[in-house]
Amino acid sequence: MTKFTDLGLAEPLLKALAAEGYETPTPIQAQAIPHILKGRDLLGAAQTGTGKTAAFSLPMLHRLLGKPRQMPQRAVRVLILSPTRELAAQIETSIRTYAQFTTLRSTVIFGGVPVGKQIRALGEKVDILVATPGRLLDLVDQRAVSLREIEFLVLDEADQMLDLGFIHALRRIATLIPKERLTLLFSATMPKPIREIASAYLTDPVEVAVTPVATTAEKIDQRVIFTEQGDKPALLAKTLNVPELERAIVFTRTKHGADKVVRQLGQSGIEAAAIHGNKSQGQRERALGGFRDGSLRILVATDIAARGIDVDGVSHVVNYDLPNVPETYVHRIGRTARAGAAGLAIAFCTPEERGDLAAIEKLTGVKPTPIGEVPYWDGRTPKKPQQNRGGRGQQQARPQGQGRPQGQQGKRSEQGQRPEHGGHNRNHAGGAPRPERHERPRNPERAPRPEAATQRKEGASAKEGLGGVAFLQQRTQQPRTNGARRRAR
Repeated sequence: MTKFTDLGLAEPLLKALAAEGYETPTPIQAQAIPHILKGRDLLGAAQTGTGKTAAFSLPMLHRLLGKPRQMPQRAVRVLILSPTRELAAQIETSIRTYAQFTTLRSTVIFGGVPVGKQIRALGEKVDILVATPGRLLDLVDQRAVSLREIEFLVLDEADQMLDLGFIHALRRIATLIPKERLTLLFSATMPKPIREIASAYLTDPVEVAVTPVATTAEKIDQRVIFTEQGDKPALLAKTLNVPELERAIVFTRTKHGADKVVRQLGQSGIEAAAIHGNKSQGQRERALGGFRDGSLRILVATDIAARGIDVDGVSHVVNYDLPNVPETYVHRIGRTARAGAAGLAIAFCTPEERGDLAAIEKLTGVKPTPIGEVPYWDGRTPKKPQQNRGGRGQQQARPQGQGRPQGQQGKRSEQGQRPEHGGHNRNHAGGAPRPERHERPRNPERAPRPEAATQRKEGASAKEGLGGVAFLQQRTQQPRTNGARRRAR
C-alpha cells in the first residue's frame, strides 16, 4: 500500500502530514500527486469527500518550495478558484495546515465581507490565493492583486462553477494570467461543458478518475420515505429524534424553505440553524462553527453549501426536498460517510417528486431502500390539480335543454340583457309582446349588418398585434354600430 513517504514529498510537508495523523493517501491523492510533481496539467474526477484538496495542495506546495522566488508587491504564485465561500475557506485552512512548517503564506478572499481587510492581507507577502471568482475580479479592478505572476491555476469543483454562472468570470480570469502555467481542474462530475473548459484551459492533461462519474460512496446507506408535502415537518422531527444521530444536514430546495424548516424544528423543540445565500457571512460562520464543535447538531442548508461543508461525524443527511438536478443529490449525500466513515442518507419523496427520484436512480444506479409502505406509482409525475379561480366561464354545466335557474333569469331581466335564443320575448308593462328589433328598426339606413359581429371578432383578435396608435386608427375606421344598436332598442 502506498504511503505519503513513498511519493517524494518535501520533508516539511511530510512532517505536517504526520502531525495531522495522515499516513496513507486516498486513491485520488495516490494517482494525482505523482503527475503534478512532474509538472503535468491534470483533469481529475472524483466524488466529494475523497481528499481532492490534498491531491493538488501537497504537490503544489512541494514545487513552490523547490523554486523560491522574490515576488513583486501584491503578486501571487498560485490561484485556486472555488465556487462558494465555505469551500474557499475550507481549502485555505487545509493549505495552511499542510504548509505550517514552511515559509509559504496563503490567504482567502470571497464576497459577503468588508473588502478592506482582504486588501490589507494582499498587501503582505502572499504565495497562495484562494478566491471566489466574483470577489477576485473586484480586487483585480481595484489593483489590489496582480495575476501576472501566476504559476499554478487550480479550478476546484468546476462543474458547480458552471451551475452558479461563473463561466464569464473564468474566461476573463484566463486572460489575466500567464499562458505558461500549470493548470489543475478537479470536478465531482464530468459533463460535456467541463470537457470544453478543460480543452481550453489545460494543455495535454493527464486524466485521473478514481470513481465513475456521479457515483455515490459505498458506505452511505440510502433510504427513501414516500410522504405528502404537508406531512414532511412532523416526519422530519421524528427522523431527527433518534439516539444514533450525531450530526445531521437537512437540504432544502429554497432559502425560504430552509428558514421555514428551522422554525418548524424549533416548534418541535429541536435546535437548528440555516445556512444559505441570504445569510450574512457572520451568520454562516457561526452556524458552521457551532456545527463543527458539536454545539449545534442540526444544520439546514441549500445546495450552495452542498460542497462547502467538510465536517467529520455527519451521521445523517436528509433530503427534505429532492433536487431538480440528479448530480446535486450525489453532492448532498456526500456530506456524510467522509474519510471512510459510514453514513445514512434519507430522502423525503412526495408524489410530485417521483420523477426526480427516478432521475436520481437512473444516474447513480442505486435505488434507495423504501421505509414504510410504498404507494403505487405508474412512472409518471402527477400534475398539480387546476385551481378554480372563479370568474366568468366557470359555471357548472347544465344538462342539455335545461333552462337557467329562476334566480338568474330574474337577474338578467333586471339588467335588460337579451334572452336566450329560442326563449320568449320580454313583455312590456301593458302585457303586449315586444316586437323583434329587426322588424321595426328606427333607423333602417344605419341598422347593423349581419356580418358586423364577425368583423368585430376579427378586429378583437387582431388588436393584440397592434400598437396603441395603430389600434386607435383601426377603431376610427370601423363603422359606429354601437349607437345604432342602442337606438334600435
